Amino acid sequence: MRIALDAMGSDRAPAVEVEGAVGALLDLDAGASVVLVGDRDRIEAELARWPDAPRDRLAIVHASEVIEMHEAPATAIRRKRDSSIVVGVRLLQAGEVDAFISAGSTGAVMAASLVILRTLQGVDRPPVGARIPTSTGRCLALDVGANVDTKPHQLVQFAQLGSVYAEDMLGIDRPRIGLLNIGSEPEKGNEVVLEAHQLLAALPDINFVGNIEGRDIVTGKCDVLVADGFVGNVLLKFYESVAGLITSMLRREFAEQGVQMDFDRVFRSLDYTGVGGAPLLGVNGVVIICHGGSPPHAIRNAIGVAAQSVNRRMVEHMAARLSQAPAEEAQP
Repeated sequence: MRIALDAMGSDRAPAVEVEGAVGALLDLDAGASVVLVGDRDRIEAELARWPDAPRDRLAIVHASEVIEMHEAPATAIRRKRDSSIVVGVRLLQAGEVDAFISAGSTGAVMAASLVILRTLQGVDRPPVGARIPTSTGRCLALDVGANVDTKPHQLVQFAQLGSVYAEDMLGIDRPRIGLLNIGSEPEKGNEVVLEAHQLLAALPDINFVGNIEGRDIVTGKCDVLVADGFVGNVLLKFYESVAGLITSMLRREFAEQGVQMDFDRVFRSLDYTGVGGAPLLGVNGVVIICHGGSPPHAIRNAIGVAAQSVNRRMVEHMAARLSQAPAEEAQP
């Protein structure tokens, strides 16, 4: 297995990526390797700081350009064809690697994946998924920002993709699919959600448990939470801020009471970086998107998630599931 990693994507590239890659190789099978994509000289200089790194399992593919966060994604992937993102996605498309990971511009990774890899048959718009903490474990929320406006049948596609992800990656048999809404009743919500509810309820291969209100997310009432990218992104960023808020409040309160507590353990249970990036689901290949501010352990975990996705043939399973869907569901 070869996993391509955009070495120029994060806020502290390539130091974070190199450290994450070196750590990940300790977790992966001996036959697995990581391909670092980016400025060869800068990557080599960073690798020099890790003399014990297994260099026989680390390759470098030079890319002379970097797509910056402020650049328009569609324009950037056309103009910067030698960027680390475009080069990495092309390696995946050519079959030279088995997965691609980037902590760079989310929009550019999405645009490159759509143009170069294309979507699976039956997928209009690939969603980005994120695993958020609940009282019973973690729930996959999608979409969390890729598609601001969605149609009912696209929410159904998200549910199908999320169901396969939960089965393959989380080991959940018949995962419970919930639709984020302002009420639990089927008649609640806007026109898009109302129609999506009807479509999901009629699908025989989906374990649809109905509408999920915001207050019910943390109780673990579903394994996959479906929403449009606008609402999903707001939800994700709220969750990302919760860990620091809760731990700071607990520290202050317990300090006043003179009580000792393992706050680091509490923080880890809420920390998004422990999950290993957000999968871009519904494209012809394993693509993982990481936060620009990811620390090394987040990159390390993302590589592990990518390897698991490949080993469990997740993309093939998604293609098979979507091919069984009624044709009218895939119409734009």
